[in-house]
Amino acid sequence: MSAGTTIDATKAAPAVDAVRTGQRIEDVLDRLATTGDPAARAAAEELVQALMDFYGAGLARMLHLLSTPVGRRTPGDPLASLLGDELVASLLVLHDLHPEDRTTRITRALDSVREHELDVVDFDEETGTLRLRAPGGGGCGCAASGTTAQQAAEDALACFAPEVTAVEVQAAGRSGEPTLLQIGTGPGTRAGTTAGPAPAKAP
Repeated sequence: MSAGTTIDATKAAPAVDAVRTGQRIEDVLDRLATTGDPAARAAAEELVQALMDFYGAGLARMLHLLSTPVGRRTPGDPLASLLGDELVASLLVLHDLHPEDRTTRITRALDSVREHELDVVDFDEETGTLRLRAPGGGGCGCAASGTTAQQAAEDALACFAPEVTAVEVQAAGRSGEPTLLQIGTGPGTRAGTTAGPAPAKAP
């Protein structure tokens, strides 16, 4: 990844006034309070708290990664540790700020669960289905092992590549249809759809 790509991705972030944003949130909560529906206000406050927890965890993770001594950081690109972290990556993808393309992010996701030996077969643009092959037969070759590989792929892809909405895993050399796992719609894809934050592991 070039330095220019990183700079362009950073510039894509809109300018935000923290004070005005905080006031806007308070105004929305106040309007909900005037409706006389305590359940609606409670739900809104819970949503705000959940989002603050999510972004707070992401910021804490970034600070932790950036404060790691130079000698212990991932060699090469100074942003490598950030782009390779599931929580940070999910935030960047959510806001369309991740500088890597989908193929690279899918590779990152599968690299994070490399113990399952999953290889990409192809990706269906229309359905969002990623087809994978398990060269080793999914570990011991039993159904439970295959389910574990699928779950691992689902969790990683939800963070790094939410454009993938379903996964098919086929053991190499086996006949029959591959098992289909529906992941669901991810956040803010480039197609213009919008959804909630992707699941992320706690830092």
